[in-house]
Amino acid sequence: MKKIFLLSASALLLLSSCVSKKEFAALEAKQQETQDLLNTATVKLNSCLADEAAATARIKELQERIADMKANNQALIESTKDMTVLTTQGAKNLEKSLESIREKELKISRLQDALTKKDSVTLALVTSLKKEVGLNDPDIEINVEKSVVFISLSDKLLFQSGSYNITSRANEILAKVATVINGKPNFEALVEGHTDNVPYKNGLLLDNWDLSVKRSTAIVRALQNLGVKPEQLIAAGRADYVPLVANDSPTNRAINRRTKIYILPKIDQFYEMIETEMKNLSEEE
Repeated sequence: MKKIFLLSASALLLLSSCVSKKEFAALEAKQQETQDLLNTATVKLNSCLADEAAATARIKELQERIADMKANNQALIESTKDMTVLTTQGAKNLEKSLESIREKELKISRLQDALTKKDSVTLALVTSLKKEVGLNDPDIEINVEKSVVFISLSDKLLFQSGSYNITSRANEILAKVATVINGKPNFEALVEGHTDNVPYKNGLLLDNWDLSVKRSTAIVRALQNLGVKPEQLIAAGRADYVPLVANDSPTNRAINRRTKIYILPKIDQFYEMIETEMKNLSEEE
């Protein structure tokens, strides 16, 4: 990827002397987009490497246990060489031990496959969202949080102050998000509303809990109107209890007023398999 960026930069330098300012500006924008994608890929790579290291450590531990079992089985085999007759029951027990080892090795392999596929799905989703929604708006954040992809939107893009009626600008952004969700029918979207700590006093609602949930349901209805299946949508509100920064200034309160849309791939089969296999391994140890 670094080679691609260097080639792009070189091309820009070579072309800057023979292309118009408009073309040069377009090339510079393309270069910036490439750099942003490189930065995103680097962050994701570091996250994947950390996950891989944790999984590798667990796998190494299990492999060491398997090695100990194999050593014990081998010692058992050696000790029986001098025996004239190996009892039928003893042979069956030995076969069971070897079969248990083979099953554990298969489970480890399946866990690795599931983790790899989950990481691939997450990276592809981030790329898809950034392509649809864009990268240059400071009021829009697209990132990964604990292996879950989310898009965070400042409330000034979505609502008027103290209101839960979405703006025309919000519809434009949500249409792009809906495009991604509609293209992935096996995904869910969890819409999570956040407010600042200024008490809600309009009288139509009780408090910030009500306001945060009403804003979430407004977004959910907008996405449904844009073609997203309602069974894919989840509305939630957090009021002012999960701030990003201290609510001690107008600027910080504006940061805390936000809506997060988590994109959750329905890969239950992978998560369930991981949970089941880990439980089985624990029970058999």
